[in-house]
Amino acid sequence: MESAVDKHLQCPRTRSRRVADDYRPPFPMFVARAAEDLTHVVMGYFGVQYQGPEHRAEALAALREIVGHFGLDDGPGEYDTTHHQDREGADNLIAVGYWRDAGRYQRWLSRPEVAGWWNSADRERAGVGFFREIVSPRADQFETLYAFTDGFPGVGAIMDGVSGEIEEHGYWGSMRDRLPISQTDWLPARGQTVAVTDAATPGRVIVRGHDNIALIRSGQDWADAGDDERSLYLDEIEPVLRAGMDFVRDHGQDVGCYSNRYVRYIDLDGNPIDKSYNIGHWRSLDLLERWSESHPTHLRIFTTFFRVVEQLDKLRLYHEVSVFDAKDQYYEYINCHPATGMLRDAAVPSVA
Repeated sequence: MESAVDKHLQCPRTRSRRVADDYRPPFPMFVARAAEDLTHVVMGYFGVQYQGPEHRAEALAALREIVGHFGLDDGPGEYDTTHHQDREGADNLIAVGYWRDAGRYQRWLSRPEVAGWWNSADRERAGVGFFREIVSPRADQFETLYAFTDGFPGVGAIMDGVSGEIEEHGYWGSMRDRLPISQTDWLPARGQTVAVTDAATPGRVIVRGHDNIALIRSGQDWADAGDDERSLYLDEIEPVLRAGMDFVRDHGQDVGCYSNRYVRYIDLDGNPIDKSYNIGHWRSLDLLERWSESHPTHLRIFTTFFRVVEQLDKLRLYHEVSVFDAKDQYYEYINCHPATGMLRDAAVPSVA
């Protein structure tokens, strides 16, 4: 048994863990490991939003353009593509890319093909909307958790290896305990999100984040599950999961969630794949914890998982959680509806 916090990221704790030193978890879980040269990662969510089936072809073409950019020099080491419909009824296609270091991401972003496409006035004149949500946590600002040890999705795919069985899981507060920075920092929210527009480009809105916004990606992969396990997931687990995700999507402002998306993997023609995940931006880690530990919608998810966990074989469950400094976040929305992503709760500066 080993700590989820890798040895080179451990330091004397000034904030204690949520369990006793002799705690042993009820089942095995693992985390991704990175070499000491990893200092930052970049997680880029590149979205296309459309209203009505008549715009689907244009949106898919834009998604393929974004993924084509991923294949250029310095592109992401891992990516996936998804679809979801939001509370406003808009369809959203998202390509998510992961970079192992911020320098490589900046070189990619500066390429004429990439910068020229995003900055073009054609984006504002299109029949669809676009958004970019880019975050770059330090190595001590993110954690992972997997019920399997290979073929990691998301940020785990750009890491270097896997741990043995870890101690910090199976109890309330374990998510925080897996974050290396939590050894010394409570990670409170500092500041507020602010929406900024430019009169020269009124279709574009930049949202400035604040310190310690938390992002959770929690995933499910039933592509290789057999009939019995697939039925267990689709009939018992998924409906409870969807109910919880829909609650946070629709009532996030009441519990401290800025944005919640429950997405399904798709191919580049828009066909669904048997994988899904939730993307949730929260004002702070403690508000995410408060909902997780006390709200009936999440308690039903948690108790359902514990009831069936020993029956799982091919179903792959995981999550990753990150927190960020304000300077390491960038949110841009082009012709998107005002409840998109970080736009919904962003303050608009007053004009004197």
